[in-house]
Amino acid sequence: MPRISTLRITRSHKIATAVLVAAGSVSAIAATGGTSEAQTTATRSSISVEPVAAAGIPTAKDAAAKDAAAKKAAQETAAKEAAAKKAVAARKASAEKDAAEARSEKQAANRSTERKAVTPKKFANNLDGWIRESLDIMKKKNIPGSYEGLHRNIMRESSGNPNAVNDWDINAQNGIPSKGLLQVIQPTFDAYHVKGTPKKLTDPVANITAAANYAADRYGSIDNVDSAY
Repeated sequence: MPRISTLRITRSHKIATAVLVAAGSVSAIAATGGTSEAQTTATRSSISVEPVAAAGIPTAKDAAAKDAAAKKAAQETAAKEAAAKKAVAARKASAEKDAAEARSEKQAANRSTERKAVTPKKFANNLDGWIRESLDIMKKKNIPGSYEGLHRNIMRESSGNPNAVNDWDINAQNGIPSKGLLQVIQPTFDAYHVKGTPKKLTDPVANITAAANYAADRYGSIDNVDSAY
């Protein structure tokens, strides 16, 4: 029968065993602790942490909000400036339009005045027209006389014939016969000719105005003449 050896455990064996057990416990604890730390790190990484501003230092969120507010204020200011410029432009355009209309109206009025000033009055080429044209000139030259006074004396002197010539009276005998509507001699016509009328003795208007001018000087008015003058 084989002999069984008896194991003798000495004090040194006990100490070594205790050390080994302790070491194993520490490894187990370390392993357990490592797993917990990994789990904690994973948990922390899944949580969103809001940044907290330190005293006097704005966060990124604060800076973004401030920037947005500044941009909005700039946009509002730009809009107000644009509206103001538009209003000024509108007022300027309106003023220019009013000024243009005023100039146009003034120019139209000036053209109308010029046409009136340039366009002479038209009179009929007959006794009535000659008398009326003569009266128009006499009025401008301040020569007195009326339609009735002129017409009455014309009918007596020439019966309305502008080419009538008296070839029998003293004037004719002296070589200066009376001619025209109001039977005027050449020296009298030359002395009392009215500027602006033809310098022709037998011209109807020139003859009438010269005779009326002479009568005004000698009798006060052609209206005061009722016979040969």
